[in-house]
Amino acid sequence: MSSDSGASDDISLLRAWHGGDRSAGQALIRRYHEPVTRFFRTKAFKHAEDLAQRTFLGLAEGADRFSGESSVRAFLFGIARNVLFEFYRSKKKHGPAAPDFAVESVVDLSPGVSTQVAARSEMRVLLQALQRLPADLQTLLELHYWESLSVDELASVFEIPTGTVKSRLHRARGMLHEEMERVEASPALLQSTQTIYAAWLGRKAGHADG
Repeated sequence: MSSDSGASDDISLLRAWHGGDRSAGQALIRRYHEPVTRFFRTKAFKHAEDLAQRTFLGLAEGADRFSGESSVRAFLFGIARNVLFEFYRSKKKHGPAAPDFAVESVVDLSPGVSTQVAARSEMRVLLQALQRLPADLQTLLELHYWESLSVDELASVFEIPTGTVKSRLHRARGMLHEEMERVEASPALLQSTQTIYAAWLGRKAGHADG
């Protein structure tokens, strides 16, 4: 299925679900359950399934707000981002101040966050570095490189101009490279992690972020 036909199919399924077709909703959930759960695993490990369920509930309840200007998956991940941040806000509701996701990382917000979602040692190093970035930048990188959201889709998710998306991606990549060098690991492991990181970025070379 091409990306265009897939996006069109998503819209048809969402509209049918909003019209009362439960099988259409189940089809959308099956299609995006793993990507949405993966989104939460790297930021709220043991709560991933619960937060994914909240996200799909939000999609069902908010289907009438989908304008069609972006993709259904961008709309869905926008809901997921809001669900994640509301989760962390609720954890700090009795604290001195609400979390600042442009500054605080998931390590700041949840010091015991797990990296065991990654089986390979290199991926654990990469994930540790990701989790030390400001939460919004971690989310931006993961959605772009792991879930293949385009710059336009990211602009919809984060409600910012495409130019701002590109500049934040550039800054996030630089910060991630610096954080990888701070992770405690052997030189050989860091080297192999850098190789994986280069391949990770290379998958997008020449595409959405230029």
